Amino acid sequence: MVRKTVTAGDGRTWEVSRHIEWSVPAVGDEFEHDVDGGRGAVVMVVCALIVFGVVIVAWPLLTQSRLHVPLFYWLFALVILGFFPVRWYLRRPWTIVAKTDGHYNSDAKQEHWVGKVRGVGKAQEEMRVVLLSLRQRGTPGHADTPLQPDTN
Repeated sequence: MVRKTVTAGDGRTWEVSRHIEWSVPAVGDEFEHDVDGGRGAVVMVVCALIVFGVVIVAWPLLTQSRLHVPLFYWLFALVILGFFPVRWYLRRPWTIVAKTDGHYNSDAKQEHWVGKVRGVGKAQEEMRVVLLSLRQRGTPGHADTPLQPDTN
């Protein structure tokens, strides 16, 4: 979890944070796009990588006396074994939260904004946009941002 505190243009102090979602429930419109999430996918990918890794490592070791295995084979095997777990981690959804307790002034009330983005790079960029928006405009979101006021 990454947390930053910023003072907005109107004097309120906001806490902006982001954290990774390890298991995402499939709801509404997101159902079709979320079939790769959750613990079941993790178990399946890890099992497939273990089987693939055993084949890649066992084959040259079992035929070692008759076969010379070049270094690029091992590098290629390492890249293939690392590709899917890294891709899975980099494409996880992140939740960005911006909240304030208000201000001593009666006009500024408590606010809570929440949004989701997919990917660690997009989450970092969106957090930068939220912090900049708070400093310049005093509000964390605008019309075309994933961050929206939390109605709960």
